[in-house]
Amino acid sequence: MAARKSSSRSRRKYGQKAGKKVERAMHEMKRGQLKSGRSGKRVTSRKQAIAIGLSEARRSGAKVPSRRSSSRRRKK
Repeated sequence: MAARKSSSRSRRKYGQKAGKKVERAMHEMKRGQLKSGRSGKRVTSRKQAIAIGLSEARRSGAKVPSRRSSSRRRKK
C-alpha cells in the first residue's frame, strides 16, 4: 500500500448541500419547471440550470467557491 500524503490532499470544492441544490435545479429544468430570475422564462440550458443551483446553494450558506470576478471574465 502506498502512503497517503495528508498535507497536500485536495478537498472537495463543493459541499454536499450544494450538490443537492444543483441536482434539484437539474430535475426541475428537465421537467420544464425551472424559471430564471425576474423574467420568469423557462430555463433550457444545462449550464444555466447549474448556475441557478449554485447561486441558491450560496444563498443558503453551502460550501461553494465564490463567483469569478467580472474583471477575470473580461480578460479572455
